[in-house]
Amino acid sequence: MKAITISLVTTLALSSAMAGGDIKPVVVDTVEVPKVEEVSKTTISGNAKLYYYTNDSVDLFDEASSSAAEAITLDVSHEIFSGVTANFTALGFTDAGDSVGELKMEGEKTGAFFNVANLTATFADTTLVAGRQLLDTPMLGSFDWLLAPSGFEAYTLVNKSVNNLTLVGSYVTKVRPNNSGDKFINLDGDNYTFGAAYSDAFSASIWYYNVDAGNYTQVYADAGYEFSGVTLEGQVITTDYDDEGEDSLVYGIKASGTFSSVTLSAAYATVEDREAGMVEVDSVYTSSWNIFASQIMTDSFKVEAATELDAFTATLSYADYDTANEVDVILGYAITDSLGVDAIYTSTEYDTTTDDGAEGALELILTYKF
Repeated sequence: MKAITISLVTTLALSSAMAGGDIKPVVVDTVEVPKVEEVSKTTISGNAKLYYYTNDSVDLFDEASSSAAEAITLDVSHEIFSGVTANFTALGFTDAGDSVGELKMEGEKTGAFFNVANLTATFADTTLVAGRQLLDTPMLGSFDWLLAPSGFEAYTLVNKSVNNLTLVGSYVTKVRPNNSGDKFINLDGDNYTFGAAYSDAFSASIWYYNVDAGNYTQVYADAGYEFSGVTLEGQVITTDYDDEGEDSLVYGIKASGTFSSVTLSAAYATVEDREAGMVEVDSVYTSSWNIFASQIMTDSFKVEAATELDAFTATLSYADYDTANEVDVILGYAITDSLGVDAIYTSTEYDTTTDDGAEGALELILTYKF
């Protein structure tokens, strides 16, 4: 499958040349405040994962286009004292096959690293997270694909003093691009974001980004409202670059609703003049498993259907970007409360003006949670 840049303009293009994934939001939870006399608490959880990837760049399931890895993720949280917690996420992995070159997950046959290592302090309605962490903002965040989400070294403040309003600010010093192993890259200059998100009778958020490492500033805004079972959403993204080239304007609209047991959605977006700035992720409504819509100057649309039946989940989507199109089939099955399997098939055609046809890829993931 052709390479897709998923990092800061060109300066952070270290992610894998395989495929993409959805983003799972990470929320900073308020630390439970115990009685003074209670003993410090330690919680341990994690998962073991077997991940297999193949595409038809040669032949589907051919050794030259396949990669498999075994990984164990361990999450440890230790309450040092009331309101202050140390958090760690360690990942150890090894190839489960004979992967070579770029197909090695995390860039090496065997390795280990800490993706999260921070102190979280909560006082009243304000939480500070300092150190390695996962971030979740619309245009700067952790790209959750393959063995571990992309990580950041940052200082983040979250305040929830006002009912239904969340204020967030992050100052970011390093980024670990997805699928790059223990490679936390220093970011030049000042890189920060602050935003506000409101959710009650309607939802809305606005974010400001200053990314010196990408030579741009950016404003992201969205809003949504539900009536008669249908949710309507809109978004606008403006990126002002420091150079003499064009700036970027992105806007999108989306409608979604649940009918019987099926959730349907349709979205439209357009990117004008230049690609939008992004750090690891974007939140454009028409982005797909392999393609970030913010990086293609075109009109685009996406339709999606999703359902859940007992332990089975399924999502089918189609997106068109004029110069590319993509079909995604995402299936999940919970064998037990602890054991689950996921299968993702994508068919992506990056240049519809040729007769090369679409490129298919398959990902199989077996996960055991403990």
